[in-house]
Amino acid sequence: MLTLELAVVLPAAALVILSAVHLETIQRDRGVQAAFQRDFSQVLAISEKQMNQKAYELVDDVRDQFPSSGAACTETMDRILATHPYVAHLFIYDPSVGLVFRSQPNRANSNEFRIEHDYLYSMVNSWIQIEYGDMAKELEDRAKQGRRYPTHDWVPRGEKHAYVAGQLFLTDGAGGKKAIAGMVFDADYLHDQFFPEMLSEVLSHQEEKGEKNHVAMMLRPKYDYTPLVASSGWDGGAPEVERNLEGAFPELTLAIKLPGTTLAAMEQHFVRSSFLILGVISLLLAGGLFLTHRNISREMALAKLKSDFVSNVSHELRTPLSLIRLYAETLEMGRLKSEEKYQEYYCIIRKESERLTALINNILDFSRIEAGRKEYDFRETDMRELVHNTLDSYRFQIEQNGFAFEEKIAEDVPPLRVDREAMARSLLNLVNNALKYSQDQKFIGVNLFRYNGSVKLEVVDHGIGIPTEEQHKIFEKFYRVGDPLVHNTKGSGLGLSLVRHIVQAHGGEVAVDSSPGRGSKFTIILPVSPKINGHKVATA
Repeated sequence: MLTLELAVVLPAAALVILSAVHLETIQRDRGVQAAFQRDFSQVLAISEKQMNQKAYELVDDVRDQFPSSGAACTETMDRILATHPYVAHLFIYDPSVGLVFRSQPNRANSNEFRIEHDYLYSMVNSWIQIEYGDMAKELEDRAKQGRRYPTHDWVPRGEKHAYVAGQLFLTDGAGGKKAIAGMVFDADYLHDQFFPEMLSEVLSHQEEKGEKNHVAMMLRPKYDYTPLVASSGWDGGAPEVERNLEGAFPELTLAIKLPGTTLAAMEQHFVRSSFLILGVISLLLAGGLFLTHRNISREMALAKLKSDFVSNVSHELRTPLSLIRLYAETLEMGRLKSEEKYQEYYCIIRKESERLTALINNILDFSRIEAGRKEYDFRETDMRELVHNTLDSYRFQIEQNGFAFEEKIAEDVPPLRVDREAMARSLLNLVNNALKYSQDQKFIGVNLFRYNGSVKLEVVDHGIGIPTEEQHKIFEKFYRVGDPLVHNTKGSGLGLSLVRHIVQAHGGEVAVDSSPGRGSKFTIILPVSPKINGHKVATA
């Protein structure tokens, strides 16, 4: 049993300990939070890439249609603006021609747009003439390297400012020189359409990938924590991961978080849940080990009881057989001189054979009960006559053992439907126990009377008694009380188990009232009208 328990306990304990250490490591190293942050950083990188790619496609579409500085008339630039409503402003600068700056003509009636136009025109005109040479060289170098030159600004919008972004590039100028051209995205288009659509597209892509944790995203100025654009589900609070944009939209920061919670809270919930599950598993393992230990202990105890049972039964069988053989040999040899001795020996042989038969019947009944094949033959029976005749056949043995015997049978006991042989055996088993386990005060009393719709059969003795803590076990098969006198007295441990089974098969119950040193009283309680269907009943 120790080997079996160690084989189960050691792997289970190792599993629990390693799991606990792993969870402690996760909690200490913030592994769950770091894993989420890596995923979020990847989402933000993908989002920036998609936003840049979309913006560059829009810029390239405009640049492909952009005229040279010699052809950059108002009509040509207005035509580009009309076919590209997401563009708010276009400009081109050639030193030999000067600056041509055009804005969306359909928004000329807007006072805020005119202010924006004046602000950007003034800003471009102030630096482009001074920095033309350096700017042209840098744009040429970037073009060779496949790099772009994004621009951005915050244009006045009443008391606030709106974010605008654009791009500078080179185009053909007069006299073989290069002209500097540029385009500026419409601030309202970026705020109301471009940014929301890009955020929505990224989040939709995450949902299509089967992400269980829905996220929310927000775009804000780099040095201002007020959201410029936010996706649905953004509930404020500190973002989990942020990324400063460096492509088409500089000076903006893209942020991501989980709505309604934080990564730290999720990690704590994960760790707590894992510890809880680990605790439940540990309890289940401990419970399983406890039940295994108890069942194995019970099986070992049962095996020992069976071994003791075989030893005790062998002894009890040997004793009557030895007496029968001894007296039979004496009779066979003809050594007896008187007729009284012959009758005495015949009586002893008969009594011992009856004792042997009773023991064998007990064993056979137990075997049938264990196999579920025990049958009872219920018949209308006079209980007064049954009890009296059973005790009368056993009276000689009671008196031979020096017991005072008292029999009280009430007159109003009604007939009952019982199995005569089984009830007689139950009574004899109780009387036989009283004979075995009585020392100095040798008394046996049998009472039969009617009580509250039932019939009670009591067997009373003044024997060694039964401790209270063992009284609920004495009706179990093979169980014997741990008193030294009990173990020094041979017995099979089946008598009381058979009594309980027989009584329960009759719809009744058996009870014991006992205390050590003061004797015992066993009571069989049988209902006057038991609920038994049929003539013969097989019980398990």
